This record gives sequence, C-alpha cells and structure tokens, in this order.
Amino acid sequence: MPRRCRRTPVLVTALLAVAVAGCSPQPAPHWGGATDAPSVPAPTTSAAAPAPSGSAPAEPFAVGVRQLDLARDDRALPVTLWYPATGDAGGTPRTGVRAAAGRFPVVAFSHGLTGTPQDYAAVLTRWAAAGFVVAAPRFPKTSGTATQPDVFDVLNQPADVSFVLTEVLALDGRDGDPLAGRLDTDRVAAAGHSAGGITTLGLFTLARDERLDAGIVLAGSALGVGTTFSGAAAPQLFVHGELDEVVSYASGKAAYDQVPWPKAMLSLPDGDHGRSLLRSGDPAFEVVVDTTADFLRWTLYGDPDARRRLPDGAGRGGVASFDDRL
Repeated sequence: MPRRCRRTPVLVTALLAVAVAGCSPQPAPHWGGATDAPSVPAPTTSAAAPAPSGSAPAEPFAVGVRQLDLARDDRALPVTLWYPATGDAGGTPRTGVRAAAGRFPVVAFSHGLTGTPQDYAAVLTRWAAAGFVVAAPRFPKTSGTATQPDVFDVLNQPADVSFVLTEVLALDGRDGDPLAGRLDTDRVAAAGHSAGGITTLGLFTLARDERLDAGIVLAGSALGVGTTFSGAAAPQLFVHGELDEVVSYASGKAAYDQVPWPKAMLSLPDGDHGRSLLRSGDPAFEVVVDTTADFLRWTLYGDPDARRRLPDGAGRGGVASFDDRL
C-alpha cells in the first residue's frame, strides 16, 4: 500500500489554490476544484502500453448497487459499488440484485471537493452497465458530508483509493460475497473529477499503485509543476471544459502534457467545470460518457473495436475535439 504523501511546499501551494477555488461561489458548489499550473513541455520519451487483446460486452447490463463500510485506520471510507447485474438493462440501479455472469474489470472513482459518489451516478451507472464494477469511496474530509473539512486531506486520498481497491478486489475470493468470482482483479483503472482528478493523478505519480492499468482525469490537474509519472505505462484519458471556471483548461492541459504514456484529451469548447461534463441532458454528456466507456473497454477489456470508435465518437456532434496519442 502506498504510504501517505508528504506535505512538500509545492503540494501545499497547490492545495491552497484548491481551497480558494473550492470556496468560491459556483453554480454547482459541490464540483470543487484544483489549481492553475504553468504549462510545461511534454516529456521527450514515452513508454508503450502493453497491447491488450479481447472484447467487451456487446449489450448493456442492468445495474446493481450496494454499500461497503470500510475504514483505513481512523479514516471512514464508505464505498458505493455499482456493478453489472441480472435483469433488464436501462432501469434504475437496484440493491439486492445478483451480479451478472462473467468477470468484470474494476474502476475506482474519486469524487470532487465537497462532492459525494452519488453526485456522479449518471456517469458511473453507465460505466457499470457497460461491464465494469465501479467502486466510489466517500472521503472523510473533502466530501459534502465531512464534519471537519480539510482540503489538504487530498494528499491522503491516493492511499485511501489504494486501500479501497485492496478491499474491493478481495471480494472476488470471499466465500458468500455477491461479487465472489465476478471481479477481474488483473484489470483495474482509476478515475476522478476535479479534486478527485488530482487524487487519480497521485495514483500514477506520488503514490503509484502498480495495479492500475489506465486512468481517467475529468476536469483535474496535477499537484504542482514537475509531477513525475512512474511505473509501468498506463494509458490516460483527460476530459476538460475550455470554459472551466475552477480548474483552468490550461492547468489540465499542462498535466496532460506531462504524461509520458499513451494518452488522449477530450476538450469541450463550451464545457464548464462540471455540468457539461457530468450531467445528463447536456449535449456534451453523451459524448463524454461514450468516450470514457470506450476508453475503458479498450484499456481494460482490450477491445480493438472500442479503440477504433474513439476518434469518431469523440467528434460526434461537434461538441468536442480529441487529441489522440493512444
């Protein structure tokens, strides 16, 4: 398990900016934010990701939902799990339904400052319907229910996510658990929005979790300049609105430029910090959901058809541009 991140001056400066952004009046204040970072040159070297080979489920699943009460030492980390389930697809996620047959990759999702996992249900249920088990912890000091909020606690969240992954993956071998025999423990990704995007990037940099095969950063940035990605190559997808009023597009692009692995960036010219990225009903929503789902299908299932769909799907309707370096 990665150890807790040290509070270096660069990280403290970055998180002070998070606090300022998160406290600013916003149309949807639970989409808390990060910091602007000067652009830096892209790395001159890159590593190729292992070439996957496989196919993702062709039809959507019904979605089940359950809660796990986890804690890392004194840090309460209640987790919402969305998973492919038996029954008719397209309905509201239900509790107490059986997992569908098969083994499904796992995606750990981190919410934004003053958010909760349920804020992202519109996206996460779609990922589950596509054939992924999504594990979303509620962080103890940055969620909307925190009794003692502390923006600097983002520094501890990568270790929280690694702990949650360990506990969730262990369910695959736990006799009697509804997900026993249903988790593909060798295919794992991390994703997050805003401060959760910072957390996600931490899992590939300062607190590298080598179990991770891919990452998705929604309206996120890195913890300061000079972030170093480490470990085996893990493809990354960034999604960012160019009108983001909390985490600037420039700071997200600067973090993207530092990624030395296969990567892509979905840019939304009319996108703000949260609503056009993650709220159903916005014209960009379907493009974001379909692009992220196909990215997961490719990186975790090894589906070549999903890889081929990415550029055209991202450009559908003219609501986004796609920088494809995968």
